[in-house]
Amino acid sequence: MLFKDIWQWSELTGFGDLPSPRDFAAASSIGNRKIVMYGGWDGKKWLSDVYVLDTISLEWTELSVSATLPQPRCGHTATMVEKRLLVYGGRGGGGPIMGDLWALKGLIEEENETPGWTQLKLPGQAPSPRCGHSVTNAGHYLLMFGGHGTGGWLSRYDIYYNDCVVLDRVSATWKRLSVGNEPPPARAYHSMTAIGSRYLLIGGFDGKSTYGEPWWLVPQDDPIANRLTASPPRNISESKDAASLNGNFQPQFQENQVEKFPLSELQRRLQLSVSQSNSMLPIVNELEDKELLELASRLAGQNVSANSLAIEALREHWKKAEPNMIKLKELGPLLRDYQRLIHRLHLEKSTSDQQPGFDEHVMHRFYHVRNVSQLRMDDIPKLLDEYRQLPVLCF
Repeated sequence: MLFKDIWQWSELTGFGDLPSPRDFAAASSIGNRKIVMYGGWDGKKWLSDVYVLDTISLEWTELSVSATLPQPRCGHTATMVEKRLLVYGGRGGGGPIMGDLWALKGLIEEENETPGWTQLKLPGQAPSPRCGHSVTNAGHYLLMFGGHGTGGWLSRYDIYYNDCVVLDRVSATWKRLSVGNEPPPARAYHSMTAIGSRYLLIGGFDGKSTYGEPWWLVPQDDPIANRLTASPPRNISESKDAASLNGNFQPQFQENQVEKFPLSELQRRLQLSVSQSNSMLPIVNELEDKELLELASRLAGQNVSANSLAIEALREHWKKAEPNMIKLKELGPLLRDYQRLIHRLHLEKSTSDQQPGFDEHVMHRFYHVRNVSQLRMDDIPKLLDEYRQLPVLCF
């Protein structure tokens, strides 16, 4: 379990009706306390069992369901919608890929319902059978994206999808969602998360390649749609029903190579105002670096009255911080302080008995970087490593 308040992983030990080890199962939260898990593959057979985990007591309970059961499967989706768990698709025994929709009742204790499955056959433009797709709950409708299916008659072959299908909970119908430009490459086994009216797509696999780039799916009037377009618009016929779902949606930008992703682009896309000017030699004294003083004061709080002590605390924080703990707005002051300490070390050596200049055995790769936007994401760990090696000389 990942504890969000301290961002720390912890392995948990449950008890009760422990489920067997499995992969390609699907789970969904029941309110704020419980999680329901259905199906999966245990290495020998497909499963159709249901388990509920109480995240407070860590007790597992197997839900006894009688009467009609869905075919055992893996690679399906399970989405809690109010009082029902909706399960769609997956790959079942013998390998067929399914396109059925099931609803499970009896998960809410207060309702006192007998657990039971019901197969739903809804009208509209239903999705093709698939597994490895995603279903994201967003208010009055569920958004399905991508997945893995099969085609052919005598000779079967793999198909990967990049379509968007909506299950409208109000009208209980399937609808195809048209998009205003070229969608991401087809894929399965990805993740898609709703963030307000936006959807964030990450990862996936298309049978040959594994994807790692993020994509946004946003309404046409979203600010992201106006900032950056992944590809030229194309003419797509759009039904009135699909168009009524939060307007026309557009998939927006991808990042294919994270290690080459510049900070300036990240700052622009997050709409952050970040100082990009560095020390533009001669080096500015730390007591004249307003951003550095502001950061130091905020970190030290009311416990430190002198600027020098606050700066000392900030430097100690940087020397101990992990790269992922450094905020974007810290990078400008950090880069300037890194260059300031190198410059001061250079002056110290120049006025001593040592040979003037830098130690030729020490590499200062970022001393001549004129602008923090020139840094890449994978430069931050290297910058911190070099910063930790620098002595702090009196100012």
